[in-house]
Amino acid sequence: MPELPEVETTRRGILPVLKNQSIAQVVVRDARLRWPVAPDFARRLTGQKILNVERRAKYLLIRLSNGTVIWHLGMSGSLRVLAVGTPPQLHDHIDVVLGSGRLLRFNDPRRFGCALWTSEDPQQHELIAHLGPEPLSDAFNPAYLVAKAKSRKVAIKQFIMNAEVVVGVGNIYASEALFRAGIRPARMAGRIQPDELQRLVKAIKQVLALAIKVGGTTLRDYVNANGSPGYFRQKLFVYERAGEPCRKCKTPIRHLTQGNRSTYYCPECQH
Repeated sequence: MPELPEVETTRRGILPVLKNQSIAQVVVRDARLRWPVAPDFARRLTGQKILNVERRAKYLLIRLSNGTVIWHLGMSGSLRVLAVGTPPQLHDHIDVVLGSGRLLRFNDPRRFGCALWTSEDPQQHELIAHLGPEPLSDAFNPAYLVAKAKSRKVAIKQFIMNAEVVVGVGNIYASEALFRAGIRPARMAGRIQPDELQRLVKAIKQVLALAIKVGGTTLRDYVNANGSPGYFRQKLFVYERAGEPCRKCKTPIRHLTQGNRSTYYCPECQH
């Protein structure tokens, strides 16, 4: 599914097109998303000015003059900028038509995404209020992670994938960050030393920043706002490379399952 780098790449792609534009029309072709699109969704948005496009975790926050749209891409969704009049394709569920003659189109084959309108502070919304710090912020630092990991018996990979600990560290990026930090993914979080957790914080920030720089990771059908794929997959060290030689030491990469998710690691480079 689209992870934090893909969502941030989408935000950066749509921001210059949407900011300060007025919404001329909203077309909802299929309201059956993860949570049904509200019957008054189109009415709430039509005629409003778009003030900004922000991101919190994997949620896009489209700030309007009268409220905020909380948009989540789900497992297979994408937001693309197109010219008005572009014929809709299968799974094109929502169009936000701008006064500029362009539109924002939401495509979601599995319909696990959502588009919710709120007049309240979106940071206090029930989907967002409980979330941990942003991984690229100063709030996510070694002292914070050491305190959070203390006495925790969960595996470190599952620990850093917990959005209440830190947001946006999805399966791909957790495996890659743990490789960079030299930590085996099955080790108990509470038994990892502070210097190792310091390396892990640095690795998480590096991996996510690099993924954002190259436009995310293309797995299956992710595309960004202009329809282009992400390219971080070309830089993966362990993810989906089971049996292939480690790019550092040539030892075959191993695979295991944690919490019904695939994990990849190097038995030589990670301890």
